[in-house]
Amino acid sequence: MSANLSRRSALGLGAAAATVVGMGTPAAAAPAAAASAAGRATIKQVYDAQKAKVGGLWHTHIATADAAGVRTTVVEDDADHVTQGYSVQKLAVATAVMDKIDRGQLTLGTRITMTQADILSGSGIYHLHTVWGDDITVANFLTALLLVSDNSAVRLCGRVCPASEINQILANKGFVNTRVEPVANPNRFYLGTTTPREMHDLLWRLGNRTLLSTSSCNFLLGITRWINGYHDGVRRVMSSNERKMIATKYGADFNTLGESRHEVGIIFGADEKPKLTYAMFAEGLGNGDNYGATHPAVEAHAVIGRALYDNLPATPAALRKSTPDFVPNHGG
Repeated sequence: MSANLSRRSALGLGAAAATVVGMGTPAAAAPAAAASAAGRATIKQVYDAQKAKVGGLWHTHIATADAAGVRTTVVEDDADHVTQGYSVQKLAVATAVMDKIDRGQLTLGTRITMTQADILSGSGIYHLHTVWGDDITVANFLTALLLVSDNSAVRLCGRVCPASEINQILANKGFVNTRVEPVANPNRFYLGTTTPREMHDLLWRLGNRTLLSTSSCNFLLGITRWINGYHDGVRRVMSSNERKMIATKYGADFNTLGESRHEVGIIFGADEKPKLTYAMFAEGLGNGDNYGATHPAVEAHAVIGRALYDNLPATPAALRKSTPDFVPNHGG
């Protein structure tokens, strides 16, 4: 077990740059290429400034993708550092559960009974019920896991996909360092470790619907892009229509180095393809017990997030799609 194991980690227990030119001449394409390079430079400058302002130990990978899907690294800052992923790891856990669905061993409609033994406090909604015994579908607890980072949902995942199976699925998908940490109870685990590069790869494949089946990727993206999710960081200073273009997951905890504040995600373009992926892990921070939007690292994520969105690679007009705006519903 890591020496930097935190209180809430124990949930299981209690390409080089390329410019693609279409029909136009190289001279006509140059302004777009220059704008893209300028955008990447702006993102890097904002990231560097916010990191210096906040302090701590940052481990980050950020990359953009053009209309052809060619990726260009924007920030590569200690991207292979193995770190406690905290609630960011819930993306990896959800991936393993969905992999079992793809292989026909579960369905989103599979039901299990939620008992008091499944309940963990902290983030989430299930511990607020005060009474338990509901029959919960896999779709239900995966939604809670990713939308409100429900801690009890981690235990529910473990009941349908044991720790050893989660790690084997992740290994089969090519991840070397993204693992949960098994304990004596095979259905319980610590959330474990990852690296910025591996989480960035997981996100890129999720956004391109190659991590899992198309339907399974769409299910996870539908949750992580929904506007009722996490808003304190990257999506903080954005409209509802901007927020729905971003799939995001955060993680927050502390260990012997200090406070940790992580956020990873995908920003989609007007063609509904991934235009930017980010995996930002920061540890060794101060401001303990502040898990809100005013934590300096979370405020930094908001500033960086605005720079990410405002400097996305351009989407050619012919490839743009119309996505529905959010419309409130008053019942009835």
